[in-house]
Amino acid sequence: MTAAARKTTALPLALAYAALIVYASLYPFDQWRDQGIAPWAFLSAPWPKYWTGFDLGINVAGYVPFGFLVATAVLRGGVATGGWTATGRAFVAGLLLSLVMETLQSYLPSRIPSNVDLSLNAVGALLGALIAAALVRLGLLERWSRLREAWFIDEARGALVLLALWPAALLFPAAVPFGLGQVFERLEAAVADWLVDTPFLDWLPMREFELEPLVPAAEMLCAMLGLLVPCLLAFSITRSRPARLLMLAIVAVAGVGASALSAALSYGPEHAWAWLSLPVQVGIGLALLLAGGLVATRRRLTMGLMLLALGLHLGLLNQAPESAYFAQTLATWEQGRFIRFHGLAQWLGWLWPFAAMGYSLHALSRRGRS
Repeated sequence: MTAAARKTTALPLALAYAALIVYASLYPFDQWRDQGIAPWAFLSAPWPKYWTGFDLGINVAGYVPFGFLVATAVLRGGVATGGWTATGRAFVAGLLLSLVMETLQSYLPSRIPSNVDLSLNAVGALLGALIAAALVRLGLLERWSRLREAWFIDEARGALVLLALWPAALLFPAAVPFGLGQVFERLEAAVADWLVDTPFLDWLPMREFELEPLVPAAEMLCAMLGLLVPCLLAFSITRSRPARLLMLAIVAVAGVGASALSAALSYGPEHAWAWLSLPVQVGIGLALLLAGGLVATRRRLTMGLMLLALGLHLGLLNQAPESAYFAQTLATWEQGRFIRFHGLAQWLGWLWPFAAMGYSLHALSRRGRS
């Protein structure tokens, strides 16, 4: 296996993206039933009467990254493979994945399988694969490989995957901007529901007070730590100070952009910047200042500081209740066009900090043994 094959993030990203497609296609995973018809009957169905440009576009766009990542993984997999071969494999992978998802949707009452969706998904995978093949032909992927070797350490793949998922994790609105990992209230309620009608329910500690909204200073600190964590994660895999400064700018722009997109999708384009209150602005500024001051920090210390920031962030965030607009957001995302992304975005937002914590602990223990 070549160095490129060992280092490429395309394969884990392709697998992660396939998991996201499965989740988005089969959400909410309940009330499975047999309609009494063949699950592949949709293949011969006529063109649907009701459709929108959004539906057509999202079905194509949703599979473009998958096709791109699969083709890139094939091209950089350590075996000599041509662009057309990689494109064909990515197209077949996208077609088969979409066929399985549409077939399984036949058993979900809230989802409707469609041969149009299947065709559009396959077209999206083909477009993504063609883009990857074109980039290889132009030598841009090889330039990216050289750039990655110059910028990042050899063991950067896991952190790069986490950084790529971070903006997606920000899409579902939280109590505080950049406030990922707010699980305490939901976990508490879920455990109580599981233990209903059992003697173990009395074992749960009784909360003597309701969670109160964060004061502005705590909101500022929470936003600061939420932005600082991915910056430190990027620093932990970046070789040089100039590259760290550039990664700092990329992370900040991606975080602010994803938060604005989330607000625009949830409450309308006119409210895209409503989340950017004074405490949040101060928090962003402090995060950038702190990250700029840590540009020269050694990688091991950077990971230790990131773990400390994660602990403080999760402890502070989970003392706050869910957003006051949570019910409105839930209705917006669970009905209509966002149904397939609601649960997906929430799970990413819940689990991303814990995945980053696990990655850092594993990396620190591995370096300690070395």
